[in-house]
Amino acid sequence: MKYDGLRFDPPAPLAFVELRDSESARIESNVPMLIDSGADVTLVPRFAVDALGSRVDTETTRELMSFDGSTSVAHVVRLELFFQGRIFRGQFLITNDDVGVLGRNLLNKIALVLHGPRQEWYELKS
Repeated sequence: MKYDGLRFDPPAPLAFVELRDSESARIESNVPMLIDSGADVTLVPRFAVDALGSRVDTETTRELMSFDGSTSVAHVVRLELFFQGRIFRGQFLITNDDVGVLGRNLLNKIALVLHGPRQEWYELKS
């Protein structure tokens, strides 16, 4: 898959995932997610959570710290995330950004190659 140079400067690895609400089985396809090996956790965009009608756990929050040291608070939602032919079930944090983040909690389960010079990424199959 090609890096995205329209949303990011410099271009960055972007994946499109499918999200499914665990309760209603509603699906939101083509959700853009930045592949970020520096992120500890995965964050899904609020627009996708709203489109699914998923129940957000407003009682549970997590404090997030950005690379610049700023902090924010994120709510939690239970979803199924489909990426590279795999299903990841569990709790995900919500971001208000238009693009979500695939963090190490998922990336550590898949061998991906980020080929910067060619500005593409792909799964390393064994």
